Amino acid sequence: QVQLVESGGGLVQPGGSLRLSCAASGFRLDNYAIGWFRQAPGKEREGVSCISGRNGFTYYADSVKGRFTISRDNAKNTGYLQMNSLKPEDTAVYYCATQRRCIVTTSLLAVGIDNWGQGTQVTVSS
Repeated sequence: QVQLVESGGGLVQPGGSLRLSCAASGFRLDNYAIGWFRQAPGKEREGVSCISGRNGFTYYADSVKGRFTISRDNAKNTGYLQMNSLKPEDTAVYYCATQRRCIVTTSLLAVGIDNWGQGTQVTVSS
């Protein structure tokens, strides 16, 4: 069964950290770019970060640059999003997705998505 499963979300205070994981099963993740998207209540989905399958390209939205770090461990068939210095405005459901490549214009686009994860809630609040 082909699927992506996110984990690592939760409630954290402002300034705290979380690491999200995106575990793939049923296919080889190293053939794909991994994108992280988020959606807060009442807001449009936002492309947060992306890492290419093989050439090391990474992208970060301006809103998370310098605070979030995307990575992957192809041996474990898993992608990660390390989130530091979290802010209340980072509160959202976070989704990972696979794409053939990171598609970026003025932002990361959710096009050509092969697989979506189920989402994990991140809440930043004191």
